[in-house]
Amino acid sequence: MYLISGASGHLGRLTISHLIDTAKVPASQIIATTRKPETLADLAKRGVSVRAADFDQPASLAAAFAGADRALLISTDAIGRRAEQSATAIAAAKAAGVEHLLYTSMPAPETSAVLFGPEHLAAERAIAASGIAGWTILRNNWYFENLFFVMPQALASGSWYSAAENGGIAYIARNDLARAAALALATAKGRSTLTLTGARSYTTAEIASLVAASTGKPLGVVPVPVDGLIQGIIGAGLPEPVARVFASFDTATARGDLAQVTGDYKTLTGLDPAPLEPWIAANARGLLGQP
Repeated sequence: MYLISGASGHLGRLTISHLIDTAKVPASQIIATTRKPETLADLAKRGVSVRAADFDQPASLAAAFAGADRALLISTDAIGRRAEQSATAIAAAKAAGVEHLLYTSMPAPETSAVLFGPEHLAAERAIAASGIAGWTILRNNWYFENLFFVMPQALASGSWYSAAENGGIAYIARNDLARAAALALATAKGRSTLTLTGARSYTTAEIASLVAASTGKPLGVVPVPVDGLIQGIIGAGLPEPVARVFASFDTATARGDLAQVTGDYKTLTGLDPAPLEPWIAANARGLLGQP
């Protein structure tokens, strides 16, 4: 039995699709856990076992994880509580007799300037110390889809305020990360840490040029100091702690923390990661904030 937590999220749903369609795992051997089981009625109709699970409620996890042999823990979006939530889920997996545990982490959490890096590192270390026989850490680089969060506002003004300097990010498609997670869940053995990246790294200026060409809208990169970026994000209506987390992405990029390109994705899947340029061209409307 294969368990996927966070199954109602974008990555979780895609992973289940790849588990069934790419890895050829029967739906009857898949357990999908979520805080909102009602959102997965379509998967239940396909034969997937849908179960309620909340990492903030440990008592909910024994029944949710029961019978799972291999489990994928998709990291939650609860910044500041991830380490505690992960520890709870890892303990539940261990108690359920899970033989191989997978976790979605981020590149180089030991040294990254990204402010939630320590939470991912804590989860990785908890898995290594758990006594679970096998485990796979999937250090996922930034999604192509992350560009949807920043581009509409940047294109509306024509200015992309950035503290990333000339640092790059080896973006990778969320669908590729889902394929990798599904295949690792189905086949991985032993203990390993994989860093999953795109085929090349892109600077902010390179991304801006690609987006401008695809949307037909001018877009210039405006270099700002990190403190200025934080104030700008606060001015856009986000709380200061959130602004500092987002700004830390630029700090990490400037330092090269997200620029590493590896062959781990191809080694795992046998495929090259999808290129960014055609994705940007195909998603021009979304980058403009249009449906």
